Amino acid sequence: MPDLTEPVHLSDPALLLEPVPVAGCDVCASLARQRADARRQGDASTVSDCNVELGRHPHGKRGRR
Repeated sequence: MPDLTEPVHLSDPALLLEPVPVAGCDVCASLARQRADARRQGDASTVSDCNVELGRHPHGKRGRR
C-alpha cells in the first residue's frame, strides 16, 4: 500500500492555456494589460475574467499559449 501522507499537487488546466491577444487589436491589448496587472497583484479572479473576455472577443480562432 502506498504511503498517503504526502500532499498531492494538481495543476489547474485553466492556467496552462490562455487566450492570446490578436496583434493590432486595441481591445485585446487592453485586456492583456489588465490580465498582466491582475496577475502581478495576485488577483486570480480578474485574470480569469480577462481570459474569458479575450476568449470571447470576436476574431475567429486564435492560438493558445
